[in-house]
Amino acid sequence: MPSNTTAPPAKKKGRRARLIVLVLVLALVAGVGCGAYWGVSTVRGSFPQTTGTIRLDALSAPVEVKRDAQGVPQIYADTEADLFRAQGYVQAQDRFYEMDVRRHMTAGRLSEMFGKSQVDTDAFLRTLGWRHVAQQEYDKVLSAETKKNLQAYAEGVNAYLKDRDPSDISVEYAALAFSNDYTIEPWTPVDSVAWLKAMAWDLRGNMQDEIDRSLMTSRLSPAQIKDLYPGYPYELHQPIVDKGAVDKATGTFDPKADAKDSGDSATGGGDAAQGIQSQLAALSDTLDEIPALLGPNGNGIGSNSWVVSGKYTTSGKPLLANDPHLAPMLPSLWYQMGLHCRSVSATCRYDVAGYTFAGTPGVIIGHNDSIAWGLTNLGADVTDLYLEKIGTQGYVVDGKVKPFTTRDETIKVAGGPNRPITIRSTEHGPLLSDRSTELEKVGQKAPVGNAAPDRGNGYGVSLRWTALQPGKSMDAVFALNRAKDFKSFRAAAKDFEVPSQNLIYADTEGHIGYQAPGKIPVRSKAKGYDGTLPAPGWDSSYDWKGYIPFDELPYEYDPERGYIVTANQAVIDEKKYPYLLTRDWGYGSRSQRINDLIESKTKDGGKISPDDMRTMQMDNRSEIATLLNPLLLKIDIADPQVREAQKLLEGWDYTQEPDSAAAAYFNAVWRNVLKLAFGDKLPKELRVDGECITVRVVDTTAPVDEQNKPVRECGERDPDSAQPDGGDRWYEVVRPLLKQEKNAWWKTPGDRLNAPTETRDQLLAQAMKDARWELTAKLGKDVSTWSWGRLHQLTLKNQTLGTAGPGLVQSLLNRGPWNLGGGEAAVDATGWNAAGGYEVIWVPSMRMVVNVGDWDRSRWINLSGASGHAFHSHYTDQTDLWAKGELLDWAYGKAAVEATTRDTLTLQP
Repeated sequence: MPSNTTAPPAKKKGRRARLIVLVLVLALVAGVGCGAYWGVSTVRGSFPQTTGTIRLDALSAPVEVKRDAQGVPQIYADTEADLFRAQGYVQAQDRFYEMDVRRHMTAGRLSEMFGKSQVDTDAFLRTLGWRHVAQQEYDKVLSAETKKNLQAYAEGVNAYLKDRDPSDISVEYAALAFSNDYTIEPWTPVDSVAWLKAMAWDLRGNMQDEIDRSLMTSRLSPAQIKDLYPGYPYELHQPIVDKGAVDKATGTFDPKADAKDSGDSATGGGDAAQGIQSQLAALSDTLDEIPALLGPNGNGIGSNSWVVSGKYTTSGKPLLANDPHLAPMLPSLWYQMGLHCRSVSATCRYDVAGYTFAGTPGVIIGHNDSIAWGLTNLGADVTDLYLEKIGTQGYVVDGKVKPFTTRDETIKVAGGPNRPITIRSTEHGPLLSDRSTELEKVGQKAPVGNAAPDRGNGYGVSLRWTALQPGKSMDAVFALNRAKDFKSFRAAAKDFEVPSQNLIYADTEGHIGYQAPGKIPVRSKAKGYDGTLPAPGWDSSYDWKGYIPFDELPYEYDPERGYIVTANQAVIDEKKYPYLLTRDWGYGSRSQRINDLIESKTKDGGKISPDDMRTMQMDNRSEIATLLNPLLLKIDIADPQVREAQKLLEGWDYTQEPDSAAAAYFNAVWRNVLKLAFGDKLPKELRVDGECITVRVVDTTAPVDEQNKPVRECGERDPDSAQPDGGDRWYEVVRPLLKQEKNAWWKTPGDRLNAPTETRDQLLAQAMKDARWELTAKLGKDVSTWSWGRLHQLTLKNQTLGTAGPGLVQSLLNRGPWNLGGGEAAVDATGWNAAGGYEVIWVPSMRMVVNVGDWDRSRWINLSGASGHAFHSHYTDQTDLWAKGELLDWAYGKAAVEATTRDTLTLQP
């Protein structure tokens, strides 16, 4: 969904001058010291004009921008070009600094804004080539109509920028101007397209799991790794599509067919690239440094969406809910907006409202006058790492040396010399290993049958990723906005190539549907390769064999059960589908809970109301607690203080409210169970940075008297992506072990304070003890004062100086904390990483409940607010409501918009 919307600026040493300036500016804003009037006027000078008239030369006719009490704009225009020009202008008014930093990030140009500390990040992003591919898409792939819309949007942004001093655009530019003479460049259509590549990066599938499994081979056996990556529990958690099969005669997916075991799905990971082992830690470290725009690496970005047929609703029409789970960020990733042609016709076709991305035209999630749609991450495996044999002349494939594809680029650095880099690619993709001296050593110890051509460089690591091929996802956005029925919806979905998303649907005729779109690779079945480990690039039989045809991807239309739920669970039973979508689904805890809630509400003729949909979104039941808590209550605890904590769990209903002491203690126990049973047994590359344990490592290259000697070993992983993270994969890891009281995973070596454990109950008792003293340190000795919300807090951090600036800057720009309920893998998915701590690291980034057909009774909420200006009244004016689970009325029809309008701005040609 940590603060991830943009990269952190240069580290403190490189930013001191401009941070001092910003501190002064912000201190003046806050009225500290003299000159408060100058400070207030400086900051308010960047606030948007929302009333009166502004001239925009590019317009063909007047455009009205109507804003409600939250500053959410609804735009009315006579032509499509004017509509998107106005969208660009208005988004730039509220969010241009955010847009500017994002485009520098996607282009690998952060160093131009923030100095030399961003050079390595820029080099990696240039190697990935997001901007390079976006340019190819714009030049060669996107439709002429999409290009016109992108051009109109850029004209609107640039109309806002014209003749404006940077300090009049956003206060952050006041700092940049003093430090490096930064100048703002005009916006381009490719800037908008590149943002979709960044979105795809954070929704790329199982790349982190692929790395982690390889790293585990240095410490764990294949059987142990298999324990930690169990298969999807189809018998417990139903997939999205419970029927349907590919008709081989017609080459299409039939959603009504009774699926049978296809016998075609790949079944094993093979032994591909086992030799990478812990050398891949360098790549993992690099990934931790790359901006994760939507969510922490490795934690599995989730989302909920579901749609209920009118036969089960109080309105008699479908209801559709969506809440994407992304990283908490300030301003929010989403920007609420309506785009309305005054008269919808063949020449002006848009009447759409919903959630947009600042910097990209159109609406990403929302509804028009005929259909509504929502998105969740499908999680398809669309990336593979390849181990490449490289030499001075090129790389090896099937015994032949092929030349690299290269391009030279220059990284401009604020306050420093330029840095030239060379980017090399194989037929699989860019060589990520060129960006790390450690990665150049990959494979030097690899137990492969024949040596690399140049043993001094060992092997390289390349990335094949569907998003590095030019695609039509930008075309799909506009097509979705115009779709009128399921046929046109599916036609739009066909072009939604990356990132691969679950698309749900409802229309005013009462139909509901689902489509799995995306460019999803077909892997070789001959070697049984399933993409779960890096592949040997020198063997062409591991290359992709094309992509799953769109007509054979799963979909549903008016299923008999009357509802569709997508929450990152398996799309379809892999045994009944001829193509492998991924081995690394979400494990279905959230989706099954939603299914159960719908079924319980509709049994015996019950009906679901819009408020019921909202209540479901806020459901915070802990599914792992239903398994583990009964066992915890049976353990005989002698220590009276630990027993006092144990009593909190008696009668607990497994809900995770902010004021719940039981939820606080249970989650602490769960965290300590994971640490004892699994975390301390993982290699250092997966454990939390700086957390150290004593281990015995067998090194056959060391002298005999040095082998198997105890050593102090410290973790190396960023806390937000460390393992075990506690998500629902770990629920399925633990579920079967709870029935095996003497399984080896329950054994621990103990330490000077605690005895070793041999059984399940011994380890659970130790976890309860450790949790008691951890919470005593964090929340105090009196358990009656404990609460989950005091542990589980959300702080919204301003981008970019709110994440790495001095304390005064952060306190002025950031907001919070908020004490939250919910938790990892709950429907109210306020995620936290059990290895790293209890801080909220991903959230429902927005929530919406769409009342299909009666659009003005729909409701929505954003995580923060419309404005990206730190001291504006709409900076975080929705957050308190969001934290309470409340929704705002969502006006759509012209009369409803008029009734809720507070400010009207006319853009005049």
